Amino acid sequence: MATADLRPNRRGERTRQTLLDAAEKLFAEKGFYGVTVRAIAREADADPALVAYYFGGKRELFDAVLLRRAERLNQIRIERLEACEREAGPEGPSVEDIIAAFTEPLLDRSENGGPGWKSYFALIGQITNSPEWGAAVMSKYFDPIVLRFMESLRRALPDAPEEELFWSYHFLSGALVLTFAETGRVDALSKGLCRSTDLAAVHKRLPLFVGAGFRRLAAERPNADTQDPEAAE
Repeated sequence: MATADLRPNRRGERTRQTLLDAAEKLFAEKGFYGVTVRAIAREADADPALVAYYFGGKRELFDAVLLRRAERLNQIRIERLEACEREAGPEGPSVEDIIAAFTEPLLDRSENGGPGWKSYFALIGQITNSPEWGAAVMSKYFDPIVLRFMESLRRALPDAPEEELFWSYHFLSGALVLTFAETGRVDALSKGLCRSTDLAAVHKRLPLFVGAGFRRLAAERPNADTQDPEAAE
C-alpha cells in the first residue's frame, strides 16, 4: 500500500524536474523574455498546464530554476570554505585559498557537471549582466554566501579598506561571468594558445590573479583617489 501511494509522487517529481531542465536550457539560450510557457512545455514533452500546476507561472518557474542549483552550489561552497579555514590553522587561509574555495566549485561543475550546469551558469551570466535582474535576483540567491566569503577575506586582509574589498569582489565576479560565457575570444586573440573552454586552466590561474588584485587594493588608503594632494603635504 505504501509503495503504491508513493508512485504518483515520484512520477510528479520526474515531471517537475523535466520541466525545470527544459526551462533552464531555454532560458539560458534565449533569456527570460524570449521563452514562452508553451515552448518550455514542448521542450519537456509536457502539457503547458503542468507549468501552472507545479510552479504557478513563468516567473515562478524561473525562480525555481535558479533556486534548484543555487541551494546545492552554496552548500558545497560553504563546506569548501569551512574546510579551508579549518585546515589553515590559527593563521587562517590565504587570500588565494579563500578565492579558490569560492570559485572552484563553480568552475568544476561548469566543466564536469554536464549540460544542465552549463546552461545554469550561462543563465547566471545573463542575469549578472542585466540591470533589470542582476541586483535583485543575485542578491536573493547568492548574497549570503558572498558575504560569508567576505568575512573570511576581511580576516585575511585585516587592514583593507572596506570599499576596496567590495571593488575587488566586483572584479572577481566579472571575471567569473566572462569565464562562464566561453565566448572563444581568448582563443582568437591567442591564436589557439588559450581556450575559453579550458576551465582547468582558469582554475589554476584565477585565484593567483584575483588574489594579487585583492592584495594590491587592500594596500590603498581610504579615499586615496579623492584626497586633496595639497592636504597630504
